[in-house]
Amino acid sequence: MPELAGNIYENKEGSREILRQLVRQRSFKFGKFILSTGKESNYYFDGKQVTLHPQGAYLVAKAVLEKIGYDNIQAIGGPALGADPIVGALAPVLYLEGLDIKLFIVRKATKEHGARKVIEGPELLPGERVVIVDDVITSGGSIIKAIDTVMETGCHVVKVVVLVDRLEGGTEKIESMGINVDPVFTVKDFIR
Repeated sequence: MPELAGNIYENKEGSREILRQLVRQRSFKFGKFILSTGKESNYYFDGKQVTLHPQGAYLVAKAVLEKIGYDNIQAIGGPALGADPIVGALAPVLYLEGLDIKLFIVRKATKEHGARKVIEGPELLPGERVVIVDDVITSGGSIIKAIDTVMETGCHVVKVVVLVDRLEGGTEKIESMGINVDPVFTVKDFIR
């Protein structure tokens, strides 16, 4: 039996604590790391160690749904590669909850063959309300690129939900665009 298995159907606070422990145990590495921003950090957060873990994927999907509050959202997606497992985990959870919400992934670049898409998944229609998800936010660069790509379709990005906010300025950049950022956790939940 995996560590922290517990009852995944327990109350919200119990699920949140189980998810926090999974993130703490599986996703944080300490040492000297160079981040994608080029900045040096004394810790590295690898969200995929949780979002690609069966229990972690389920708990992250449930946390995302709690954050969006079923508030008239037509689509959820985010930038490859951080959003991929989150979007995948959301599919069966949305089905079990009886929710028909489109799921999508924003490629880093337009596909060079086939339909030459930059957004994979069902077509996003102008006016649809969209939530962007990702595993982590640092400077916000990849999330902002995904937001811009989705907004080019005429959709309204109404919220960003991330598993962990590193509290390094990305949230402020996105919120200055008029979009709320609602992290499941911040780095303060793990590093004091």
